[in-house]
Amino acid sequence: IRVAVIGAGSSGLTSIKCCLDEGLEPVCFESSDDIGGLWRFKEKPEADRCSIYRSVIVNTSKEMMCYSDFPVPDHYPNFMHNSMIVQYFKLYAEHFNLLKHIYFQTTVRSVRQRPDFSDSGQWDVVTVDRDGQEETHVFDGVLVCAGHYTQPIKPLSDFTGIDTFPGTIIHSWEYKDPDPYLGKRVVVVGIGNSGGDIAVELSRACEKTFLSTRKGAWVIGRMVGRGLPLDMTMVRRVRDLIYGLLPRALLNWFGERSLNQRHDHKLYGLQPAHRLLDQRTIINDDLPGRILVGKLVMKPNVQKFQGSTVVFDDGTVEEKIDAVILCTGYDYRFPFLPASLNSGSDGDMKLYRRVFPPSLERPTLAIMGLLQTKGPIMPAVELQARWATRVIAGLNHLPPAEKMDKIIEKDIQANLKSYPCPKLAALQVDYIPYLDTIAKEVGVCPNIAWLLLRDPAVGLRVFFGPCTPYQFRLSGPGHWRGARQAILTQWDRVAKPMKTRPIPEPSSFSLFFWLGLSGGAAVIFALMAMQKKIPLFLNID
Repeated sequence: IRVAVIGAGSSGLTSIKCCLDEGLEPVCFESSDDIGGLWRFKEKPEADRCSIYRSVIVNTSKEMMCYSDFPVPDHYPNFMHNSMIVQYFKLYAEHFNLLKHIYFQTTVRSVRQRPDFSDSGQWDVVTVDRDGQEETHVFDGVLVCAGHYTQPIKPLSDFTGIDTFPGTIIHSWEYKDPDPYLGKRVVVVGIGNSGGDIAVELSRACEKTFLSTRKGAWVIGRMVGRGLPLDMTMVRRVRDLIYGLLPRALLNWFGERSLNQRHDHKLYGLQPAHRLLDQRTIINDDLPGRILVGKLVMKPNVQKFQGSTVVFDDGTVEEKIDAVILCTGYDYRFPFLPASLNSGSDGDMKLYRRVFPPSLERPTLAIMGLLQTKGPIMPAVELQARWATRVIAGLNHLPPAEKMDKIIEKDIQANLKSYPCPKLAALQVDYIPYLDTIAKEVGVCPNIAWLLLRDPAVGLRVFFGPCTPYQFRLSGPGHWRGARQAILTQWDRVAKPMKTRPIPEPSSFSLFFWLGLSGGAAVIFALMAMQKKIPLFLNID
């Protein structure tokens, strides 16, 4: 069974491996000259490809985002720069011998069902190589791993007078570094993770940076109590269980109060219209600090442009603006796929469990990574790939199309309150419940009760500790013998890159000596105090 894998980024690499695990023959087409996808930095953006800025550091920690059977090297930092993520991908590809299955500088032009698709489930895939040679291939399955940060949204028509603005206007997709903006006055529009990062970076180079937002955002740093990684502390099964039992209003109140103790969101101009748990928080370590020193100024939505003057919704005006950077998100489109797959109400792609288009007669095409969640994407994509390859191999089966449609609609309706746009609502999944749903399809969902009885050391860590990807390799198809040890040593790998300066531990003798000395001194002082207050106490015959 031959399977086309489109893209050799984080999704494509694990899809190749999952194909090999299930005895399939993967053929991967990558339009660039190397692996890495989204995480590969290039000096200039290229059409229809992902593009990042030079300084990008991942928002999820290495133990939470790694592939489930290949931990990130222990000496790597907990939050990796984009170059280190690419290096990790290369280690993964070399370890599992994946590179020989990849055709570089080969672009997929079209993917179409063959005339006998209802019987064969096969696809015609047309590719163009580096020399411009077009070729048609026949595949039994297709895994789309092309990413969804390739089509930037530039809503220029939303801004009155934008055509009078003499400065530069770019999307964050085009932004690379702050050098062109040194000493200038810049407006950043949009407060997603990219907007926050870019505004903070610019505030160190610009004369003044303004961050414009319609709705505001809840902001939290990468580390929490005792300096530990945010996601390893927050993304836990026990926390999900408790959250499910307590009233949502109480959880919002408690979480918002906790964030406001770090920096008052109202005081800092960050206060959003939505409650904390309704939408994803913005992860940024430096944003409040840049506001505090006055280098970054929060602003409401842009109302209009008057030449180089920008007028905001609250009537305030900023003059002599040199540049505008739009951090206004992306549209997801796969122009090489049949238009018939875009069957949603907004012309979007309806996907069962965010993987399979229910409209296909045969489930031989799957979309990888087209989701948004409050957690790392890579473990979810890896589970998607494990499931999709088993479906294509005929080992797993999908429910009838009618049932899949109902589940899709139910999932969308559940998210519409927080995300009124159906297209955006469809992308949202709850992290641990989603992982468990896909894991059950594969047959690898950890049985907590059984683990607590059979192997309490692991069971306790799985339930009370961070939901690391190794949990989904403990048993079932694709079982990895190293999963148990990886769980037992996950905090060792968190500590390893920070243990760069030897700090001697106090000896037990020294510890007991000082404890005894301090205890003795306390007794003497107490006796002296009592002697002064009640002198007869020590003079009783």
